Amino acid sequence: MRFKQVLSVVDCHAEGESGKVIVGGVGQVAGHTMFDKRVHLETHMDHIRKLVLFEPRGAVWHNANIILPSNHPEADMGYVILETTEYPAMSGSNTMCVATVLLETGILPMHEPVTQLTLESPAGLIRVRCECKDGKVTSVRLVNQPAFCYHRDCNIEVTGLGTVRVDIVYGGMTYAMVEAADLGFSIAPSEARELCDVGQRIKQAAVEQLPVEHPLNPAIPGITNTEFTGPLRRENGVLHSKNCVVVSPGRCDRSPCGTGSSARLALLHARGLIAPGESFIHESITGSRFTCSIDGLSEVGPYAAVIPAIAGQAWITGFYQMGIDPTDPYQTGFTLSDTWMESI
Repeated sequence: MRFKQVLSVVDCHAEGESGKVIVGGVGQVAGHTMFDKRVHLETHMDHIRKLVLFEPRGAVWHNANIILPSNHPEADMGYVILETTEYPAMSGSNTMCVATVLLETGILPMHEPVTQLTLESPAGLIRVRCECKDGKVTSVRLVNQPAFCYHRDCNIEVTGLGTVRVDIVYGGMTYAMVEAADLGFSIAPSEARELCDVGQRIKQAAVEQLPVEHPLNPAIPGITNTEFTGPLRRENGVLHSKNCVVVSPGRCDRSPCGTGSSARLALLHARGLIAPGESFIHESITGSRFTCSIDGLSEVGPYAAVIPAIAGQAWITGFYQMGIDPTDPYQTGFTLSDTWMESI
């Protein structure tokens, strides 16, 4: 049998969210920065994303990352994030998977008890602190690029729902954020399918009625996800809340979502509900948790911003080589609306 391309893949997840890491087989990717490489992959090499994430090799809940050498003098390594409908500028859960794979497979040296890394994402440099013990990464704490609010307390008209109050917030991806209780949700696992359906409708309405453009990089995508937020509570002085991010084309993030958590921190700070340095435990619809805080304050163009820090853990689940048989009729995969909600 002859393969026309073979990818070396490490399967991984961060607090339940898939984050495959492609460690070999991609070859050269043109571009000086990781954002440049992201653009080149999207415009000239998109068959890799489709091969890995679309059926029959992938699934709607899969994500992937390509590890690439960085040209930035401060970066230890770079990576580009691949998701089922887009190439995000940043992803917290995927960053946790990348850092874990880099250290646990020996691509970069592990130093116990703590390894400090600087990784270049398409969004910019991400400082990462990995707690390590007995060859295992037990925690990944990343400091994200600044997060900020585009719009607060806006009313949009949503088909089948009427008027819905939303906030539009950037945390590495841009979110239409809505209080789950406003629509009768408690963010229970049994609500997942309905959350996805409603979340997609809210996202589409927000895209049409509240256009946004990143002030420093207009090529960063606009609103692509919906985040349902739960009520705040304090346990032993620590702030807690649940959330559910609906990722396009319509499925729930299994983790508390790193960029969604960053956006939540920006919104909470804008409302005066959290101060820099205060801990915030963000829980997903599956019950997994990220520990979050604000490392500092900043500005992005005209917007007041926070510098989010998000901590969680990732686990490697397997190693394999993915090949393309020249006779395979599904070399770039396919999607069906039974699980993808819409064919892509």
